[in-house]
Amino acid sequence: MPASPAFSASPAPIERRNWYDDPFFALSHSIAECPTPLGPLMTRAQMEDDAHYRVERGTTCWLAHRCSKPNSYLYDKPIAEELKRRFADGDPALAGTSIWITIQRRFVYAEGCAPASFDRDALRRRLEALPDVERVFIRLTDDPRGHAPYKTLVAPD
Repeated sequence: MPASPAFSASPAPIERRNWYDDPFFALSHSIAECPTPLGPLMTRAQMEDDAHYRVERGTTCWLAHRCSKPNSYLYDKPIAEELKRRFADGDPALAGTSIWITIQRRFVYAEGCAPASFDRDALRRRLEALPDVERVFIRLTDDPRGHAPYKTLVAPD
C-alpha cells in the first residue's frame, strides 16, 4: 500500500528573510566547511515579534542624546560601508578565516571560523574603532565541525 501524501511529504522549509535589510556579508571566506551564520534572517513571526523592540531600542540612543540620528539603525549601512573599505583587498589579518558580519543598531557581530592563533582582540579593536560603533561581539570557533557559538543557517533555532 503506497504511503499517503500527508505522511510522506517532508515539511515545507520555513522562510527566513532579512526583513529589515540589516547589513550582513562575508568579510572573509577561507574555511569552506565553516557554518554560515544565521545573521539577521528571521521568520515572519519573528519579524513581527521584533518590530516593536526595534522601534523602541532604535530610538533609545537619540532620546539619551548619544546619537545625532533619530534611530540607531540609521547608522548601520554607513558602518558597513566603512568596515568594507577598511578591510578591502583581502586584508592579510583575515587570512585563513571565514568571518561574516552582521550590523544592527550600531552593534557589530563577527561570526564564523578562525584558527586558534587568530588575534580576536585585534579584530575587536579594529571593529570598535569604526565611527559610530557602540558594541562589538566576536563569536568565532576554531573548530568548524564542532558546535558554533552562533546560530547557523543549518541550525537556526
